[in-house]
Amino acid sequence: MSDASLPLTGLVVLDFTRVLAGPYCTRLLADLGARVIKIERPGVGDEMRPAAFQVEPGRADQSTYFIRVNVGKESVALDLGHPEAKAVVLDLARAADVVVENFLPGVVARLGCDYDTLRAARPDLVYCSISGYGQTGPWRQQPAFAHVVNAASGMMALERVEGEAPRAANIQAADVLAATHAFGAITAALWRRARSGRGAYIDVSMLEALVAADDISYAAVLNGGEPLGAPRPGMAVYAVSGRYLALQIVGATALWERIAAAMGRADLAADPRFATPIARRENWPALREIIGGWIGRFATADEALAALTRARVPCAPVLDPPEVIAHPHLAQRQFFPTVPHPGAGSVRVTASPFHLDSRPVGPAGPAPYRVGEHTRAVLEGLLGYAPDRVAALVAAGVIEAP
Repeated sequence: MSDASLPLTGLVVLDFTRVLAGPYCTRLLADLGARVIKIERPGVGDEMRPAAFQVEPGRADQSTYFIRVNVGKESVALDLGHPEAKAVVLDLARAADVVVENFLPGVVARLGCDYDTLRAARPDLVYCSISGYGQTGPWRQQPAFAHVVNAASGMMALERVEGEAPRAANIQAADVLAATHAFGAITAALWRRARSGRGAYIDVSMLEALVAADDISYAAVLNGGEPLGAPRPGMAVYAVSGRYLALQIVGATALWERIAAAMGRADLAADPRFATPIARRENWPALREIIGGWIGRFATADEALAALTRARVPCAPVLDPPEVIAHPHLAQRQFFPTVPHPGAGSVRVTASPFHLDSRPVGPAGPAPYRVGEHTRAVLEGLLGYAPDRVAALVAAGVIEAP
């Protein structure tokens, strides 16, 4: 049963995506009420089904990775390479409002599910392509995952600590940022369609999404300045009694004054090394040492955090994932909802990172358990196929309908 209060209820999304950037985008659409029909390869499914951690003993297609980004979707198993698949794809496109794909540029054209082909069936279609480097340019056909895009974007160089080799980042920022940019562009295109009846083609680049996330270096370098690498001036991590805390004194003009007052060092305001934001940046190693000396006087990290909080200096403990999951703040925000699972009973996932009408936005239902488990319901219910036609497609190997 769909929730009529959700803003995208009634919207049909045809999802040709897999791994992370595409599925996270369509997960956000599903959480807001859209009916998302996920196309999976018969027998194999999404590449992330066999990833770690598997929630059900004896199965290798129930990873927490796959479940988290595919909750609330329906799975249709369709062999896009089969000659008879194109007719099914066109029928699905006629029933859809939005199509999202994240294949390497050129692949959807070979498979017959590109924008030009599908808009012939549905002229007002909103079609979004997410790729590593965009649909144009010399790198357009380079295979891309977040790690290699991080290297190509300059972010890996900016995060490199002096004297150390570049290293992989843990967060898959390029995927998630591309997904959220796609989500925003899709909803904007739908608003234009509501006004004009005009569809849209959206081209989202993981590379550009990641470069756009930089706050200072690209703006500076574009205009003759220097990049600001790691460690960033004004941002520090200190150890106190075996724990770590992070604090920041840049980003707002009052932060420097607040921490100077908290340290009882009003004299620092007159020190020419620290009198201006530029001077504090240039002399950050010395200032970091002064702040560290003050932080080191506290018996525990909690005491230091309390003093910083009283001074209204942005700060936080450095937490690991189990501590984050157990934190009462996120419990109150209901950010880790539970979805049912046929084998494990239930699985915890993340919610969407926003509330709507003062309520958390969570998954509309479980992730598809089996590849193609909704094939019959979609083809017969949404497209109006007769059962014997579905059976013929199964027999021909076009679809899988367990």
